[in-house]
Amino acid sequence: MLSAPCFVLSDAHLGPAPEEAERTLLELLALARTAAESVVINGDLFDFWFEWRHVIPRTGFRVLAALASLRDAGVDVLWIAGNHDCWGGDVLTRDVGVTYHVGPWRGELAGWRTLVEHGDGLREKEDAPYRRLRTILRNPLAIRAFRWLHPDTATRIALRSSHTSRNMRPRDGGEGLRRVALERLRGDPSLDLYVFGHSHATAIGRSASGGVFANPGAWMDEPTFLRVTAERVELSRLSGTAIEVVETVPRRER
Repeated sequence: MLSAPCFVLSDAHLGPAPEEAERTLLELLALARTAAESVVINGDLFDFWFEWRHVIPRTGFRVLAALASLRDAGVDVLWIAGNHDCWGGDVLTRDVGVTYHVGPWRGELAGWRTLVEHGDGLREKEDAPYRRLRTILRNPLAIRAFRWLHPDTATRIALRSSHTSRNMRPRDGGEGLRRVALERLRGDPSLDLYVFGHSHATAIGRSASGGVFANPGAWMDEPTFLRVTAERVELSRLSGTAIEVVETVPRRER
């Protein structure tokens, strides 16, 4: 269970993202210490994340420290693995202290019965080739083999290959994942909220069944996030130390 208010963000892609993206993210995490009870990172916080036995990537060190500080302050942090940071381990869970989850997460978020998915591989036809590749990339033998590479070499290979998915914007403007969201809500009327990311396209609305879908957009592009309370879901933007509400969808009556 994640308490309200809950901040939800996605797709920061730290590393190749502009320096401004990391600066504003640190500002949001500092604000969350007093303005949030929980935080959800819905995938791709880093453009590449991998844990060797004694080595981790240098990128985003201050963000990891800010997340550890959040946990020390009693704020729950749930990290859903994306397609760029799906190789998390002890550093994130034991040293930073976040709850790291691979695959769909289902639970209570700010009082809403919620399903959270990063969004990679969900479109039936367009993502079929990627799903086959994902099976290889997440295979334990492939991960073990990659770990034998020197971290500098491994990071260089990963970043050179990751730019394709990072820089590719959906030709449908995110409509494919929006349809997936509506299908998820239609298939499970008990859901109050479906949260996704990956498409780098903000989206918020209500389905015919009454459930709410929401995509916070890509933090690497602009500082937008979701603020979820017991009463509403807000698509918000960080402006300095202030939160600007872009769009709001209230909770349906049960």
